[in-house]
Amino acid sequence: MTRFNRCYHTPGVIKKVATICLFLFINLLIFSQNHQNTERKQLFDNNWKFFLGDTIAASQKEFNDAVWRSLDLPHDWSIEGEILPKNPTKGAGGYFPAGIGWYRKTITVPQAWQGKKISIYFEGVYMNSKVFINGKSLGVHPYGYTSFCYDLTPYLNFGKENVIAVRVDNSKHLNSRWYSGSGIYRHVWLQVTNPVHVAQWGTTITTPSVSVKKATVLVKTLVKNETASAQKIIVKTTLWNKNFKNSGNGQVQIVLQANSEKEIAQTINVSNPQLWTPETPNLYQAQIQVLKDENILDGTKTNFGIRSLKFSIENGFELNGKTVKLNGGCVHHENGCLGSAAFDRAEERKLNCSRKLVLMLCAPRINPPSEAFLDACDRLGLLVMDESFDCWKIGKNTNDYSVYFNQWWERDLQAMVLRDRNHPSILCGA
Repeated sequence: MTRFNRCYHTPGVIKKVATICLFLFINLLIFSQNHQNTERKQLFDNNWKFFLGDTIAASQKEFNDAVWRSLDLPHDWSIEGEILPKNPTKGAGGYFPAGIGWYRKTITVPQAWQGKKISIYFEGVYMNSKVFINGKSLGVHPYGYTSFCYDLTPYLNFGKENVIAVRVDNSKHLNSRWYSGSGIYRHVWLQVTNPVHVAQWGTTITTPSVSVKKATVLVKTLVKNETASAQKIIVKTTLWNKNFKNSGNGQVQIVLQANSEKEIAQTINVSNPQLWTPETPNLYQAQIQVLKDENILDGTKTNFGIRSLKFSIENGFELNGKTVKLNGGCVHHENGCLGSAAFDRAEERKLNCSRKLVLMLCAPRINPPSEAFLDACDRLGLLVMDESFDCWKIGKNTNDYSVYFNQWWERDLQAMVLRDRNHPSILCGA
């Protein structure tokens, strides 16, 4: 005990603890300063009602779901079912059942949120989802692997109960060459922002120039003004390294016209950068604040890595100027006996197993994966080929993505690129 106390109170340890506390305090300020106590991105996984089957009336607010099953997300109803030869998923889907299911959740929206922008964000629903709020249709999303978002603001009853209903249709088969699972199998989030805010997937971070002595970080921020008047604002960016030390700052003042958006570019130089490699997966964080009259209107945080990528005939793939030989792996989204439910810990465990199998650098190829999967790749130093679709216009199964390609490819591809572009683990898309 004496040795522990002597070590713990050394100046170096005390300084590090103080630095970490300062970093956490700054994080807290972004979301709480000036009485802005509402968390910007709130996990929306708990206390859903579920029914396996189809009943159109479930979209209506007044529908009685008292006898429905209560559960938390992520959820895959296929893995819970009986394995039977007659099930339409056939061998590739493990002969698990599919079908149609409904999810409902009742929430009371605080009166204090009136005047804010409120949206619901789904990381992934397999497949053919239809989302309703208080009986109003928000839209449809066929593809099971891309994320999507709906604005709830115009339809909410503030200070009262509101009902969100989701119909999931995985009845049309065959639609996959592997086990897909069924349901809201990834996280759902509620997003609450000021009308002047950073747009969904509105941060782009690149590193145009990289060396061991100096790196250039280009941060582009898309800011939206969803008010009826022009807003004079400041967009402030701070870069933090893995040791919670300030690595660079940028600040731009602009006038954003009413009901408009604008992308703000800031170039920040970082001295002696800690480069991201599979052996040393060093991560930085960009903290962006939107300020008006010294008040924080919005704040976001984005992890990124400082590294350079290059492909050439002469040297193949180069990471930070060095040729890298890769071992590839086709890693699908399911998690064994958990089915397709994307629990964060299961996603990371899967990657650890993948890396042990190849014993060297691994480049998983996967349909747009969960955010937890890519976050784990960033931390663990695995390189990723982010794959958009299994097929284009010509299908491989009767009801696969080729059915939706002509109408949806552009939106789904855009969703994948915008969501995933800041992950240092991604070396290319397909």
